[in-house]
Amino acid sequence: MKVLVINCGSSSLKYQLIDMETESVLAKGLCERIGIDGSRLKHTPAGKDTVVLEEVMPDHNKAVQMVLDALTDSEYGVISNMQEIGAVGHRVVHGGEAFSGSVLITDDVIKAMEECSELAPLHNPANLIGIRACQKLMPDTPMVGVFDTAFHQTMPEEAYLYGIPYEYYTKYKVRRYGFHGTSHRYVSQRVAAVLGKPIEDLKIIVCHLGNGASVCAVDGGKSVDTSMGLTPLEGLIMGTRSGDIDPAIMQYIMHKENLDIDQMMDVLNKKSGILGISGISSDFREVESGCEAGNPDAIRANNAFVYHVVKYIGSYAAAMNGLDAIAFTAGLGENNGKVRAQICSYFGFLGLTVDPERNAVRGVETIISTEDSKVKALLIPTDEELMIARDTVEICR
Repeated sequence: MKVLVINCGSSSLKYQLIDMETESVLAKGLCERIGIDGSRLKHTPAGKDTVVLEEVMPDHNKAVQMVLDALTDSEYGVISNMQEIGAVGHRVVHGGEAFSGSVLITDDVIKAMEECSELAPLHNPANLIGIRACQKLMPDTPMVGVFDTAFHQTMPEEAYLYGIPYEYYTKYKVRRYGFHGTSHRYVSQRVAAVLGKPIEDLKIIVCHLGNGASVCAVDGGKSVDTSMGLTPLEGLIMGTRSGDIDPAIMQYIMHKENLDIDQMMDVLNKKSGILGISGISSDFREVESGCEAGNPDAIRANNAFVYHVVKYIGSYAAAMNGLDAIAFTAGLGENNGKVRAQICSYFGFLGLTVDPERNAVRGVETIISTEDSKVKALLIPTDEELMIARDTVEICR
């Protein structure tokens, strides 16, 4: 079966076509600026140069049509017709408590997704637009929804409840949901495979470190806690997001700066984090360059980020009453050996030592700790698209 994986944003659409017999990517691409002037499609067939197609995309229906046309094009396509696409897997950000796993998309599923849109107003509506566009153009092709929050539905009550009146949970479902679940699930499974041990026997902490960042405690293959909360704003210091703060800070700053709540949320989501602390950039690569140049603002931001990751790892090791492995993934986790080494340096008391030579790599699946380390550290490149495709095949069997 060939599976088309769709990740739809409000003005973008990422895709991969994967041959599931070999789990190889046949083509991938990105539709940019949908509904905006200057829209274009970047299409990359496996082993060939990227083709850029500049064409007006007034909506996602046109974007999906351009993707299908590119995949079947006689010159740069990779399939002869749309019938070769056996199923479509859609990334969906928020499944609330309605979805603890991936599901075949039906009218009832779409209704439940719409009800979750209140919890993810920037993401779920865009995900739904992509689903409807695919359904319109591929009415006979099965569609599967794979939810970022689903993996975390195994968290116990004590981990997902907030210290607020319980009625806010019962009435409005205010609780920790967590995100990056597809990545955390994939990476934890790969950790078990690399270590050659059953995942049921392992206590793993996955650090998904990028512009958006989260840490997840995986005990026996199940998520038992994670750093993001009701929204992706909670948890670690991120590229532009504040992460954990005292809620009273909001009221204090709003009074001082004469801001309303929407303006305050904009500060916390778009002007804080690494960008806010450093004043340099939200891009960790630029912060890394600043650190190498001795820029005190970059060093301050880097150290604050590392420290917050360390605190979460320590607390999750305690919550699981043990730790076998720490895994690093996503843009920063896969490519910044210095940050990996800094984080791991705090856990010598657990018997973890990083091997400098093993750690001097980017984007390669490998163990970066020494042979005699009791707790193993690993670099595991994430592959959310493959995880989505695998779920899609499983659901459609």
